[in-house]
Amino acid sequence: MSYGFTAVGAYAPDYRIAAEEFEDAWDSFHAPGVETTAVPDADEDALTMGWEAATRALDAGDVSPESVDWLAFASTTPPLEEEDLTARLGSLLGVSTDATRRVFTGSTRAGTQALDSALTAEPDCGLVVVSDCPQGEPHDAREHAAGAGAAAFLVGPDAPVVVADSATHTEAYPGTRFRERGSDTVDSIDAGTYDRNAFARPLGAAVDGVETGDLDAAAVQMPDGKQPYRAAGAMGVETETIHAAETVSTLGDTGAASVPLGLATAFEDGAERVLAASWGSGAGADALVFERDDDLSTAISLDAGESVSYAAYLRLRGEITAEEPDGGGAYVSVPTWHRSLPQRHRLVAGRCPDCGTYTFPPEGACRGCDTLVEFEEVALAGTGTVEAKTEIGSGGAPPEFEALQSKSGAFGVAIVAFDTPDEETASSPAMVVGDAAVGDEVESVQRKIYTQEGVTRYGFKVQTT
Repeated sequence: MSYGFTAVGAYAPDYRIAAEEFEDAWDSFHAPGVETTAVPDADEDALTMGWEAATRALDAGDVSPESVDWLAFASTTPPLEEEDLTARLGSLLGVSTDATRRVFTGSTRAGTQALDSALTAEPDCGLVVVSDCPQGEPHDAREHAAGAGAAAFLVGPDAPVVVADSATHTEAYPGTRFRERGSDTVDSIDAGTYDRNAFARPLGAAVDGVETGDLDAAAVQMPDGKQPYRAAGAMGVETETIHAAETVSTLGDTGAASVPLGLATAFEDGAERVLAASWGSGAGADALVFERDDDLSTAISLDAGESVSYAAYLRLRGEITAEEPDGGGAYVSVPTWHRSLPQRHRLVAGRCPDCGTYTFPPEGACRGCDTLVEFEEVALAGTGTVEAKTEIGSGGAPPEFEALQSKSGAFGVAIVAFDTPDEETASSPAMVVGDAAVGDEVESVQRKIYTQEGVTRYGFKVQTT
């Protein structure tokens, strides 16, 4: 029985910053081959981007989250250095609490390591989510290239895409790309030839261990638009083949998601034989050759949305933001927040067994018949219509939202009539991503709500469809 990819999803933030914005700010731009980079919104991080990619993969594969029995999350930029983030990701998606979980981090090879682990485990229905948003110092080449994006792969038997060959190689090259404990920014000793050898030699050795054959595309690690092409000779791969799977020119350096995003785009473009060659500092490399012999369902959302200025970019990245003021605020403890996770993560509403009215959240008396009942739990689809809308300006929100407002400005809040399976509606307030007006059709997305006591609260917001 052949195990491999049964569906693929990918996501990148809407915001883009052009190379010219850096040139205007610094009189130079240090990321060759990069035209624009994807910038996460103020309420996005590796976890929420991973959710976006995962939901697309599940939709593409027509698979319910409850069917997933093996879940992996890979990133070099997890929201917390120590926490099993598959617990929260699984809750956001609705994956069974009994599913096997794996976390991969600490290297830009984490994405291919997660894919290899899933393929080796041979799950009935595996889901690998790779999401990353590296960051450097404002003046640094790594920051000029830093992008964001996520890819997700459903793994299972009788798959249209399988691994034909794989190999790995490691050798000691310390100092090429690292992030010190407690730091948010990637660094390097920038040793010229040493760095180039540390990148090309492990990649070449790993690819030398597989039978590449006639490749349609090669998804190679792309810290910028120059290094992977300089390593083409060492890998024995044509530069045109590398170009066929590149995303760095429009998304920037997406870290551990770089190669998975290249794979996703190559398969969407119809490639049948693709090399995945990832590199991680230390240094090491993975090489996997994938073959497709049937149609693969894909759901890729990497298009650019709004362009941002350099000042807006700095705000979104958190370089020039205000801290939460002391006092006030609608404090919600983590235990209290935990009790509402089914509603915040999966929009679980209550249906009255007597009159059929929906109540969201499912607490207190029925809104239809005013009876205290034991509600039937129903997970809403997450689509609805805006009934009312207002905007919260600077200083108008509780202190816990100060960081969000200082990054992105005023935000909208709406009353949304969510659709139900019975053609009824269940109304609830929701924060708005972007803009929406009364009467607009919206869908729910998972985003950061705010961070307090070092713990980020995640929950649903809505955006126009």
